[in-house]
Amino acid sequence: MSVKFRCNYYFFTPKSPSATWGVPQTIKDANGNIVLRPDRKPLKEKIPMAKVRLPNGNPQSLYFPNGHPKARFFKGMAQILVKHGYVNAPKLCAECKDFKCSTDSRGVCCCCQLMYIQPEFVNVESHLETSYHAQSFDVIFLPKFHCELNFIEQCWGFAKQLYQMKDQSSSEEVLKCNVIKSLDAIPMESMQHFTMRSARFIDAYQKGLNGTQATWAIKQYHGHHVLPQTILDEFDCHALPSTY
Repeated sequence: MSVKFRCNYYFFTPKSPSATWGVPQTIKDANGNIVLRPDRKPLKEKIPMAKVRLPNGNPQSLYFPNGHPKARFFKGMAQILVKHGYVNAPKLCAECKDFKCSTDSRGVCCCCQLMYIQPEFVNVESHLETSYHAQSFDVIFLPKFHCELNFIEQCWGFAKQLYQMKDQSSSEEVLKCNVIKSLDAIPMESMQHFTMRSARFIDAYQKGLNGTQATWAIKQYHGHHVLPQTILDEFDCHALPSTY
């Protein structure tokens, strides 16, 4: 079965005990660089998962302890869920077909769904968050794949243009250096422009506009921080479509 985390990353997790199961992790050297195999693919290792919490707050190891006949085996989803109070978990299938659970199943259709709704799986903190929180920084996740709502995507686009203007090279070190130089060359004024553009789109969508209307309105009110509250009334005059 597969467990889906917030990072949309899938890895195989067995329903029954397993002696070899672990979470795949890319190996890095002392400088933080990814270690590569002879075929130039990232070298990976399997690491054990951390302990979780039972409903009463007590810690629960996901592996059998020393002295157990299956010491250091991963317990498997069924055994873990039984400890969480789901006594019928061993009777459930490992996962629904294609990880598509029925909407009216109320989380009891398969072991995978039950595991996913547990707080330890739903509220997993990413490595990025852990690293930045350790340095007293907050992490804000912006919308994915919506360039007009995410000014960082616009910065990436600007940096890609700068990168394409640089001389081509077959050296990995030169290419890496060009990427860093391109990112560092983004003017602060452009970042501020991208931020304001994203804010205008957000304001437009909050006022009920669709993509076509938002694009038109932002061009019409380019010098404004926000759109007027009566913006929807203007579309009848300009005969703009109400949908894409």
